[in-house]
Amino acid sequence: MKAMTGLSAQEFQQLLPTFAALLHEEAHRKPRERKFGGGSKGALEKDPAQKLFFILFYAKAYPTFDVAGFLYDRDRACPCRWVKTLLPLLEKALQRKIVLPERTMESVEAFFKRFPAVKDIFVDGTERPIPRPQNPKKQKKNYSGKKKRHTRKNMIWCDEDGRVLLVSPTKAGSVHDKKLHDKAGGLHGVPSEVHKWLDTGFLGVAGDAPNVHMPKKKTKLHPLTDKEWESNRVISHFRIVIEHAIRGFKRFRCTTDPCRNQGGMDDRLIRVCAGLWNLHLASA
Repeated sequence: MKAMTGLSAQEFQQLLPTFAALLHEEAHRKPRERKFGGGSKGALEKDPAQKLFFILFYAKAYPTFDVAGFLYDRDRACPCRWVKTLLPLLEKALQRKIVLPERTMESVEAFFKRFPAVKDIFVDGTERPIPRPQNPKKQKKNYSGKKKRHTRKNMIWCDEDGRVLLVSPTKAGSVHDKKLHDKAGGLHGVPSEVHKWLDTGFLGVAGDAPNVHMPKKKTKLHPLTDKEWESNRVISHFRIVIEHAIRGFKRFRCTTDPCRNQGGMDDRLIRVCAGLWNLHLASA
């Protein structure tokens, strides 16, 4: 079950009632021309469990629509329609389970309301590859000098338990971590007493907020002293939790394989996968 969907059978059953309720609401949202049960049954029939399994399988294995159509004995257009229909419902289900990460943190009051027990936040950027764009302007915009390929980038916040608190809107791979951090609102919505742990990609943030912990960066003219080396090791030891969090939601192949989806679907996929990781932590 974990290999196919990224969730255990217990976690799947916990998510299923909320997902089924959303399917029922969606079915009754618009007036129907036929009674319920009319028409062809379809490959997924009317079973919410089959629909939830499919969308989780798509996020975990990330097959092409040709492969998914072959597995379900349907034309490749059918899996495409299923993904466009079921992925927003999965996102809403995770939001109802209160495990979906935030997009921005606009105020300290909002932070206390959403995360009252958080004492430390860990901040890092993550990238995932995309196919090389044909347009020269898009090539330049999405080329990441760090990864030496074309990517899309997000900024991630997590707490001391590895729970993903925030996934910033997706930006082009050429955007620097500090600039991405500023576009997402910075640390102005984080209480002053909360400790912020960042890496050297966010130089300059220390002056924006108190309790910022960041390794010291060496230069050719100013090498690090033994004390600074030891301080950097301690900070890296604490910051490893966000590397584990990113690794946790990147077990879903849709966040690591070159993204084939268009129309902002890559942004929704990474947020949904982070929510599934939070669901896993909440169920542990």
